[in-house]
Amino acid sequence: MVQWTDNERSIVKAVWEKINIDEIGPEALRRVLIVFPWTERYFGTFGDIFTVTAILNNTKVAAHGRVVLKALEEAIKNMDNITGTYADLSRIHCEKLNVDPDVFRLLADCITIAVACKLKSDLNPQMQATWQKFLSAVVEAMSSQYS
Repeated sequence: MVQWTDNERSIVKAVWEKINIDEIGPEALRRVLIVFPWTERYFGTFGDIFTVTAILNNTKVAAHGRVVLKALEEAIKNMDNITGTYADLSRIHCEKLNVDPDVFRLLADCITIAVACKLKSDLNPQMQATWQKFLSAVVEAMSSQYS
């Protein structure tokens, strides 16, 4: 279990308040699919996502990116029990969707990049370090049912 200082909790919440789910979610998922094209295999029901243009214009990609970011809000609300919060979602991704757990790390990295591009200097190194600690806890929670 991750331990959070009051300052870290404040930083995570401050970063979250600056995030527009409708921008960052789609951008992060698009980035994953473009930079790591092998991840397309997990989105077989999304139609054509085989070119950069198709990914950028795919409404299902954008919608799922928003879903992912909305799910992060649950972790922010439950920072002391992120693993419990994501237990069912982890199980689904493991047993039903057969998602490679490393994809969660790739997505977390792409979320951080999208946030940094949007916030620029408002995401100073301390804030980034704390945000990445938070996303690492989410990745760990999403991977928890794989053992």
